[in-house]
Amino acid sequence: MNSFEELLLQKTGILRLPGVYDALSARIAVRARAQAVYMSGFGIAGASFGLPDIGLLGPDQMAERVRAIAASIAPVPLIADGDNGYGGPANVVQLVRAYQQAGVQCVQLEDQASPKRCGHMEGKTVVPIGDAVANIRAAVSARQSTSFKIMARTDARQSNGLDEAMRRGEAFLSAGADILFIEAPQSEYELRVIGEHFHGATLVVNQVEGGKTPLLPCRELERLGYRIALYPISALLSVSRTLERVYRNLLAEDQTSSGERASFAEFCDIVGLKDWEARINGATG
Repeated sequence: MNSFEELLLQKTGILRLPGVYDALSARIAVRARAQAVYMSGFGIAGASFGLPDIGLLGPDQMAERVRAIAASIAPVPLIADGDNGYGGPANVVQLVRAYQQAGVQCVQLEDQASPKRCGHMEGKTVVPIGDAVANIRAAVSARQSTSFKIMARTDARQSNGLDEAMRRGEAFLSAGADILFIEAPQSEYELRVIGEHFHGATLVVNQVEGGKTPLLPCRELERLGYRIALYPISALLSVSRTLERVYRNLLAEDQTSSGERASFAEFCDIVGLKDWEARINGATG
């Protein structure tokens, strides 16, 4: 299994990172042959706490989920949302250290002011550029190895315009960020402008169903200059609809679902029952 650093060095095709929201979804993504997975704050807030992604979670809650997800899929790379670092440079240092210890291979940090919001919601604001750059520098200094990657995200497009977003992108790269993520471009034209301006940089595009950025085929995103495509909530939205149907049918008709579902045995295989039984038997034999 390749590390995230090795995946970035490969020159063949765009990296498609499925969004995961717990250890089970991460294991299923890996069984579907995901080369790496992306833990989104939106997914953690919604799936683990039943909350909207509007800055209601703290670093300890995120780090706890990170540990469970990373352990469930190791050594497959986990890229994890670190929101806005939950404060200034000292807070960012603590977060980066906690994520590294948990087994994360890349942290995403954004420049939103608190309370932060999902990148495709209205009402976002950003911190001054100097504060944002200081946080990126702190993240770079806190990592134990350059193999741990810093993904720097700016949410300035909505509140301050595309020019300011690109100015911040330049500053983040100069501060040592490995990967640049300009959130929520609002047209294919803007995607192209960003790709041309940052030609040669490792660029991220966020493909959010119902969001502000156009959903384009991967081959087109790659042609526009993007190296990583995130699909942060595709699975979460689909699973939410399935849960609605299953519970509705169960309560109305005394049956779980007429749709496709994993068997009991298949689920036990997903969560590694045989492997755990072998460990237990080996330890007690």
